[in-house]
Amino acid sequence: MKLSAPTQIVFIIALVVAILALLMFFGVLAMIPVPSFWVMTIAFVILAGGCLLKGV
Repeated sequence: MKLSAPTQIVFIIALVVAILALLMFFGVLAMIPVPSFWVMTIAFVILAGGCLLKGV
């Protein structure tokens, strides 16, 4: 299996989701009922998918 760099849009989406998780962790976005751990996990899965799938 060959890894490739994610496209810029995938990286930006993962970065936005990760920043959202940090804001949730520090209580800025307390109205979202999902734990921040799972939101950060989703950001990592998006970024990992961008690295594992070619052309994404």
